[in-house]
Amino acid sequence: MTAPVTARATAAGQGDPARSPVRLPGDADDNSIAREPLWHAYGEGADHPEPPPWTWAETPPPDSHVPPPPPRGAGHRTALPPGATAHLSARPYPATRHPRPADGTTALAHALTTAFAPLRREPENPYNEHRPYASPRCLFPVHAFVDGGAADAPWRLLEPTRHALTGTPDRTPPSRIALTGRYSAIPAAYQWFRGSLVAIELGMVLRALTLGLELFDVPAALTLPGADSDTLLRELDLGNTWEWSLPWQLDLTERPPAPATPAVPENPVPVGDPALTDVVRVNRRQRYPSTAGNGTTAARLTTAVPAGLPASAAAPDWAELLWQRHSGRMPRGLHGMDSSARHPALPADVLRTALAWLAVPPPHPALAAAFDAVRVSAVVQHVEGYEDGVYRARDGRAELVRADPDAPAALEEHYGYGVSPVNGCGVANAPVTVFFSVRPRELFARFGPAGWGAAQHACGWAVHGLCLSAAASGLFARPVRAFKEIPTQGVIGLDTDETIVLSAVVGVPRSTGGALLDLRT
Repeated sequence: MTAPVTARATAAGQGDPARSPVRLPGDADDNSIAREPLWHAYGEGADHPEPPPWTWAETPPPDSHVPPPPPRGAGHRTALPPGATAHLSARPYPATRHPRPADGTTALAHALTTAFAPLRREPENPYNEHRPYASPRCLFPVHAFVDGGAADAPWRLLEPTRHALTGTPDRTPPSRIALTGRYSAIPAAYQWFRGSLVAIELGMVLRALTLGLELFDVPAALTLPGADSDTLLRELDLGNTWEWSLPWQLDLTERPPAPATPAVPENPVPVGDPALTDVVRVNRRQRYPSTAGNGTTAARLTTAVPAGLPASAAAPDWAELLWQRHSGRMPRGLHGMDSSARHPALPADVLRTALAWLAVPPPHPALAAAFDAVRVSAVVQHVEGYEDGVYRARDGRAELVRADPDAPAALEEHYGYGVSPVNGCGVANAPVTVFFSVRPRELFARFGPAGWGAAQHACGWAVHGLCLSAAASGLFARPVRAFKEIPTQGVIGLDTDETIVLSAVVGVPRSTGGALLDLRT
């Protein structure tokens, strides 16, 4: 029998009045979509935030959503060179330092393929296609653009499913990559949560791209959105800029700071989507301060991979590791994930390796500082050397908060997609479930409006590392936001002023599903 959540909260010391004076309004069954704007308003200073009027607005069901066409449309395309998979197959995991291909442009193309290109199609999976990183409902709202090299050359869209870049290549090698998320690619039913999903996926993409560039020895420096980001957004020639988040820029060569240009007002979001209007308003405030005067300071990409990892029987090379990453397969077109309850205790290295991946900071100091404000909790069971219960991850270690063999079952009870005729759920059997949480009021006090997005980016970075760690251990990892927040706070011992930014269920695959159609090049 699972102990009552209220008893767990009391035992964990949750709800200390000196620490947590506010419980946000809403019922215990409120989901992340409804609570997200309340947390943001609370972070800005509203002690008793009210739900926005559009919270209960009628929206089309998610399955009726038709993604917008690609921003470049028809036109000339240049195929990316094949051979990335052969190079990755020749690179033993976990080593990252290898001779790159002689041609630097080819190395960049292979890095882009490694980060973005589809790996396979799973005919029985209702959400296709499968890329190297997880994305909500496989929508992949974050897009990558590569500049034409020359100052006046247009930006080129990376089309991963075509293994191509739009436009005609210039003779000058590319010098910049831009990353931006398209809010309209996500169903309107997600309302304000579209902003958070884009922010989280940007963090995932940053780690996937950092890994690709690292494996092919392509140096780069990251610049986060700053005062001049509107100029870059217009340079990308996307049409309706309100559909897109402020872009990130990765410089592949040393570049002088761009001259300041006058701001041009954006066209407003069309009438009928007030939640998206607010998403864009919040995103445009998330600009990072600069020490250089115009835009943020660029930070050199470091590493996506922790040092000292053990070799992997499940993934002896990098091509196999990326191929093995998945979010839990189900057979016959069913949704969800299923974790086996019939397995021996997992070796302690499984958790230690996961903790090492979680401890690698994002490459930009602003993102790394925001990640320091994130609390990482884990519910662990059936792992050698670790008592079943709730842990906090600190500096690559797991510290026991409370022994509790019933915690995984309690988590499944509060998960939004339980077992049903069309859905599998492996939460109760999962050996590890990880939660990333923050205190919004503290985020805003320390980092200003940019702290909200920075924490989401950092959590996306961390969860992609967890996904790769799971693949190396022969497990799956499924990033989720479907836990009911108030009762889950009690299970894992969070304070009431602490919101769950992201979670991930790490399980032992039981259902392998059907055929896996290899799309690698």
